[in-house]
Amino acid sequence: MATPHGGILKDLVLRDEPISRQLKDEAAKLKDIVLTERQLCDLELIINGGFSPLEGFMNEADYTSVVDTLRLSDGTLFAMPVTLDVSSADVERLSIVPGARIALRDPRDDEALAIITVDDVYTYDRVKESIHVFGADDPAHPSVAYLRNRVKPFYVGGRVQAIQAPSHFDYVALRYTPTELRAHFKKLAWRRVVAFQTRNPMHRAHRELTIRAARQHQANVLIHPVVGLTKPGDVDHYTRVRVYEAIMAKYPNGMGHLALLPLAMRMAGPREAVWHAIIRKNFGATHFIVGRDHAGPGKNSQGKDFYGPYDAQELVEKYKDELEIEMVPFQQMTYLPSTDEYQPVDEIPAGVQTLDISGTELRRRLKSGAHIPDWFSYEAVVSRLRESYPPRNKQGFVLCLTGFYNSGKNIIAKALQVALNEQGGRSVSLLLGETVQGDVNAKLGFTPDERHENLKRISFVAGELARAGAAVIASPIAPEERSRALVKDTVLQNGGAGGNFFLIHVATPLEHCESTDRKGIYAQARRGEIRGFVGVDTEYEVPKKADLVVDVTMQSIPSIVHSIILLLETTSLL
Repeated sequence: MATPHGGILKDLVLRDEPISRQLKDEAAKLKDIVLTERQLCDLELIINGGFSPLEGFMNEADYTSVVDTLRLSDGTLFAMPVTLDVSSADVERLSIVPGARIALRDPRDDEALAIITVDDVYTYDRVKESIHVFGADDPAHPSVAYLRNRVKPFYVGGRVQAIQAPSHFDYVALRYTPTELRAHFKKLAWRRVVAFQTRNPMHRAHRELTIRAARQHQANVLIHPVVGLTKPGDVDHYTRVRVYEAIMAKYPNGMGHLALLPLAMRMAGPREAVWHAIIRKNFGATHFIVGRDHAGPGKNSQGKDFYGPYDAQELVEKYKDELEIEMVPFQQMTYLPSTDEYQPVDEIPAGVQTLDISGTELRRRLKSGAHIPDWFSYEAVVSRLRESYPPRNKQGFVLCLTGFYNSGKNIIAKALQVALNEQGGRSVSLLLGETVQGDVNAKLGFTPDERHENLKRISFVAGELARAGAAVIASPIAPEERSRALVKDTVLQNGGAGGNFFLIHVATPLEHCESTDRKGIYAQARRGEIRGFVGVDTEYEVPKKADLVVDVTMQSIPSIVHSIILLLETTSLL
């Protein structure tokens, strides 16, 4: 079995168990930080040893060294910065200074999970982190977009003491800490273990690949899928785990084992592959499959891949002596109809017929209900995917109308609600204004942070409704690009099959909005009676990538509604 990275498995839950009661009592008296979803994933893997040799969130010395050199300040190889971000208000409110002790709480149940002793509080260069870690300062990369839109301006470094691991109520039997998984391998006398990382459903090609790797290396197989944060738009983890459970039945008895990894992926390609190798080594694997374009996020803003197809394999190979886990290069598998088998692409003679279905084509077939052949996947796998992917015309969607106050967006939203109700087939939900409360005129002046926070709530509600198959029409002013990106990402991340998002810019000129304002709201803002009013003392950032641009001074309400209906019909949602 592999030695943990750094030589010792840093299982902080086990280490601090004798004092966990005292720590919990202390946490009740401390100021606290409620973690984000990403921070929660990171903390879980810090305290269970998955991120060994880390014992907390990185201080400035470790962060800077990792970003610049892929090494901690003591020289230990570590490819990914693991940071605890906070706002300037948090720093002041919580008195975050070196030596301070702060409780870290689970956002789901408010339970104290750990206490951090602050080493330092520091700022960072977003552009530098994007370029060095992700390869480019390009918002088409999901982690660059996350860094721009969600990460707060200060990082807090410090070691943590574990009170308890986060509670999980889903697939508990499949969730193993490194200590538990190592004990499991020892019990089964598994000495050589090939780990397979995935964030996607598995099909016949993946089974053939992993079994081939096991045979070549005389090893057993660990299917170790990510069930934390993955790429926005990915298949939800509930569906994927049902698929993994179905495909495990297709392995020879005793060859494979399924365990879930609560990792927040960064989609950082080569660096991520090194990080993944370190994590799997900590979980006891001796071999690790590194795929073609491993953990790549797809295309950049110029339509080119962010990383080369073999960049990840090359970087893992570069550090193989320090990683001390053997890389198994992923050979793309393709189907040979003449022999009804899968073979690596580079081993197939020229002229032999092959068949394949891309991930994009698979998603198209799932959404449209088109046939998925037996040679590509198993019936049990396809049936579980179809349970979560109803036909396109039964999927939910979110229409986000953005524009100035009195631009006509609310009128369009109400007319659109009527049109969709007339169409039938879905419930239709309307979210008007800047909050999810009913009285949208109760407060029209917001600070940028208040407005952003309100849009977080709107996006969460919209995503949950869309997941359930509803048509959701939201009409916030949403003046900032970062907030609109947040709404889209949240819907894509949480909406499941209903993660269909459309941004509609109601581009009615400000002059018209103000001149037709019968309630005199703009006049109040001009007199200073309303602060933070968009178009008066707060700028409206014009959307760069709206799916549709409309203007009530140029088009009638019925024609605008018709253009939106056509947009939905074009994408087969109606």
